[in-house]
Amino acid sequence: MSTVLARELEGAPAAPALPLREQATRPAWWGELLTIAWLCWVYDWITGLAPLRLGAALAHGRSILSAEQALGISPERSLDAWLAAHHTLGLAVSDYYDNAHFIVTLGLLGLLWWRRADIYRPLRNALVLINVIAFAVFWRYPVAPPRMLSGFTDVVASTHAIGSWHSGALATSADQLAAMPSLHIAWALWCTLAVWRMTRSTVLRVAAVLYPFATSLAVLATGNHYVLDILGGALVAGLAFALVAAVARARGRSSAARPLGSRA
Repeated sequence: MSTVLARELEGAPAAPALPLREQATRPAWWGELLTIAWLCWVYDWITGLAPLRLGAALAHGRSILSAEQALGISPERSLDAWLAAHHTLGLAVSDYYDNAHFIVTLGLLGLLWWRRADIYRPLRNALVLINVIAFAVFWRYPVAPPRMLSGFTDVVASTHAIGSWHSGALATSADQLAAMPSLHIAWALWCTLAVWRMTRSTVLRVAAVLYPFATSLAVLATGNHYVLDILGGALVAGLAFALVAAVARARGRSSAARPLGSRA
């Protein structure tokens, strides 16, 4: 998707020139990398707590599954069993689960930084906030994914998918107790809005809208998330975008109220 967008932007008509002070500039690349490094450090710190919280995470996972069953919204077990019985398809879906969210999200983020500095900062801020909110939930409410409960198959591990980090009860490279909320879904929704703002291509916009639905099916069928995780991911994404928009409106009102010629 990122490659197609880049090609489209290459052929897009140039935007009208803006006065120098109104032209958007890209933030320094090293600052963006430091932000990513900081997020990775926080995630790694939370991951390090996993061995101490396995019991609580398993109990929370069983509670979420029980709540879904009571509500009649628990397709995880049947989807997982069906996908586990189809090895080739399971491998393809597992590779998608393991890799697409990194490739698509980081690809779009890089493309925004390089080609659309005018909309980069608010979208970047929303993505950072999505992760910060999710990390806070991971820290306070660890949740084991369905594949760690009885009756489920770890499809990613059983198919030996590319990028499969887990083969046992606990993670070695990723937080296995971070099912709620689903960052796969939150990131996918971020990608949808990013593409929607970057292009007017109907094909690309349709693909962007379908992306979270395909991701939802993948995370459920591989035994990595619950339906409520998906709703949690959507809630986190919505909250992050709402907070970024609220800050932007507050800054706009502050600028409008500032006397002409004054400095911040």
